[in-house]
Amino acid sequence: MVKNYIKIAKKSALVQISELKKIKNVFNKSFEKAVEQISSCKGKVICAGIGKSGLIARKVSATLSSVGISSFFCDPAQALHGDMGQIERKDILIIFSYSGNTIELTNMLRYANRFNVKVIGVASKSDSMLLKASDVKILLPKVKESDSTKIVPTTSTSITLLFGDSLATALMYKKKFSKEKFKVFHPGGNLGQKLLLSKDIMIRGNKLPVVNVDNKITNALHKINQKKLGLVVITKNGFICGIITDGDLRRAIKNKREKRRLSEIMSKNPLMVSEDFLASKALALMNEKKITSLLVVSNKDIRNKKKAKLLGIIHIHSLLKYGLS
Repeated sequence: MVKNYIKIAKKSALVQISELKKIKNVFNKSFEKAVEQISSCKGKVICAGIGKSGLIARKVSATLSSVGISSFFCDPAQALHGDMGQIERKDILIIFSYSGNTIELTNMLRYANRFNVKVIGVASKSDSMLLKASDVKILLPKVKESDSTKIVPTTSTSITLLFGDSLATALMYKKKFSKEKFKVFHPGGNLGQKLLLSKDIMIRGNKLPVVNVDNKITNALHKINQKKLGLVVITKNGFICGIITDGDLRRAIKNKREKRRLSEIMSKNPLMVSEDFLASKALALMNEKKITSLLVVSNKDIRNKKKAKLLGIIHIHSLLKYGLS
């Protein structure tokens, strides 16, 4: 028997790709109403579903939570044994059921209607129990399943998930969700690390090695040894005018130039980045220039480096500490 696994998989994928285009029919006034109600919800957004729809509901709830919308998943079957108590009048229920006639949903819908909890129903049958009991009715298009029997939930779960992701995306726009807000809800993990900014990881305050340009080389060396960053920032009237590395100073002393002015041995155009510069880009810049530190200045000062004040220093150790390597 010839193995046609790849051919079968491709055929299944093409069926889903074609059928998922029907999602555009969902984006109507009911969809707009769902976005408005969820964005103005004073309580929690509770996602529910049975079986495969329950798995989709869990994922949608997790996505909503990750973008700052208080949400959790509630299993309608378990809700019969006490979990209904988690649902309050100020909450919103989003219930997923492709058929809309799953018997386990009956008691949850009765509870919601009894206590005037708003329900957003997501199903593919307009005359289904779920949509009849819902305040906002989201009618999913009927789609062809992509398996050989045409009965196993495949395309139907995909289009339900696509709806959930589209809903989350619309809510993000409504709530003006940004990369900075995403970082707040994802302080760990690769995504959180990629969104770290210079101001999040920079060394600041009294840990910064700074000396005035009028100081002696010995003062600069003392500052480097004290702060242990391998450099000292030279300032004049509070503005950055250069940097001197540990190597620069030691070479000056070795060559008996310790009486020279700091302005004579400093690098006058140190690399600077703004406080909102991505830390991942800072690492790439440091690798490119083969350096271990970058000066951080305000977003305003980055446009006028001659009048820039030091906010902090990004050191390679800081990047390694946050897993950016």
